[in-house]
Amino acid sequence: MGQYVRHVFVCTHGEFCPFDGSAEVHRLLKEGVAARGLKKSVRVNKAGCFNQCGNGPMVVIYPDNVWYGKVTPERAQRILDEHIVGGRVVQDLVYDAPPGPNKNAGRMADINAARAAAGTRPPGSS
Repeated sequence: MGQYVRHVFVCTHGEFCPFDGSAEVHRLLKEGVAARGLKKSVRVNKAGCFNQCGNGPMVVIYPDNVWYGKVTPERAQRILDEHIVGGRVVQDLVYDAPPGPNKNAGRMADINAARAAAGTRPPGSS
């Protein structure tokens, strides 16, 4: 077995997951793991883009190879309680997509339109 029982990755980079609140999802999961005394067995990390733009925030849990999409703070709490702590996959929140890139063009367009209306640019753009 590896160093950790579970390794949790939260996309906090790219143009779209951060717009949808991935930093808050990461914070909630990281603090939740610490509050439950699980820091030695569960690692929560920020991650780069999973190439699922517009379907996030994305959370991936290994070694279970379970992907969660559109993770809100409320959904993060369920993932923490039921999967990370309880060991049961939260089936109704599982992100089910074919292997490879799966972009949600409609959501990406909505985010870009909201940015344009607010006069802001995506992270990392000049």
